Amino acid sequence: MSDAQCVCGSLRLKMREPAKLVAACHCLACQRRTGTSFSVNAFYATDAVEVFGAAREYIRVADSGRNVRMYFCPACGSTLYWKPDAAPAIIGVGVGALADPNFPAPTLSIFERSKHHWVNLAEVERFQASHSTVSAAFTELN
Repeated sequence: MSDAQCVCGSLRLKMREPAKLVAACHCLACQRRTGTSFSVNAFYATDAVEVFGAAREYIRVADSGRNVRMYFCPACGSTLYWKPDAAPAIIGVGVGALADPNFPAPTLSIFERSKHHWVNLAEVERFQASHSTVSAAFTELN
């Protein structure tokens, strides 16, 4: 269905199903991870994603207190995907890694409490925080 890759192409993903959810995240960790004002993330069932190539893992503690395991290319440093311990059935993929201008727009906007004032996303459900929002929405879509 969809493919994603890092900048150098050494780490790639193949998604066998469409994304279950697309969300914009304004948390500070995503701002720092992407080097921009917010991230747009596609969420898939873990068993629908195949990984090709070596990845390095970085573990950070989310606001929930649970770990988020971030995977990046050891050659170019691009973060390609992540897995939240709080929702083991989910894998998140940065929409930019899909390089598809026709990819669906986000339907959720999370961590709006740290959103830059000039960012305006139309027609999204808005939440001031939290990873549990994404987990709950993903569960509803299964």
